Amino acid sequence: MNTLTIDFWVCRHTWIDSAKNTGWCLMGCSIGDLGTIYLFQLFDWSWSPLAIMSLAMVNGLITSICLETTVLMTKDIDFKNAISTAFGMSFLSMVAMELAMNVTDFVLADGTARIQVSFIPLILFFGFITPWPYNYWRLKALGKACH
Repeated sequence: MNTLTIDFWVCRHTWIDSAKNTGWCLMGCSIGDLGTIYLFQLFDWSWSPLAIMSLAMVNGLITSICLETTVLMTKDIDFKNAISTAFGMSFLSMVAMELAMNVTDFVLADGTARIQVSFIPLILFFGFITPWPYNYWRLKALGKACH
């Protein structure tokens, strides 16, 4: 399968499936990520923006894995297989998502780690759009999805 052709990239079904997968990932990642940044903002802890955003990225990965494990267990998959599948998700996709979200927040907040309600749509947009083509490629070329 040649990924460099237009035919590879125009499968509506794969775009829809990869969008659903990316959306689940975005939900899990954003809970931990935005929640961490908001808590630092709420309690006015004096960490550097880089430290806050690094912790937010780690927490985003953790909450994404927890959400995925929970979703899989609701589909009658035992905990061991569910957590194994969750850890088998594309970490490249999740890290790209986290990085896009944090860079967007950092730029919008003028070099700080602060969440404003008006920022959230753009943060989520860039968090979604960044890994989506990779998730499409992974699903179309390799037959692998994170959900």
